[in-house]
Amino acid sequence: MLNTILNIVWLILAGIWLWIGYVLAGIVMCVLIVTIPWGIASFRIANYALWPFGRQVVSKRTSGAWSFIGNVIWVILVGWVLALTHLATGVLLCITIIGIPLGIANFKLIPVSLAPLGKEIVDA
Repeated sequence: MLNTILNIVWLILAGIWLWIGYVLAGIVMCVLIVTIPWGIASFRIANYALWPFGRQVVSKRTSGAWSFIGNVIWVILVGWVLALTHLATGVLLCITIIGIPLGIANFKLIPVSLAPLGKEIVDA
């Protein structure tokens, strides 16, 4: 019940805007054809950024050097912009007492915004 309430408040205050950012990044990556794997990762993280409470990001056991190289390219192309968006949104949410859990959730999204390849989203 608490996760649902937090997700609804999250959706209104931050989730929809972060979702739009990830979807735009995914569209750009898919248009460039060569970067389609990054576009798919962006769409996966967009889904998570829209409704994060009650789910968590874990590393895949099968990810290896290609995921690392892909994540380096991701950071250069769009990861740093998305990480700064999470940082700014998290700071703004932490200004109010009610927004503190949402701000903390935003800060937890920074690592996955910097390295989405080799990760999967599971129920907590």
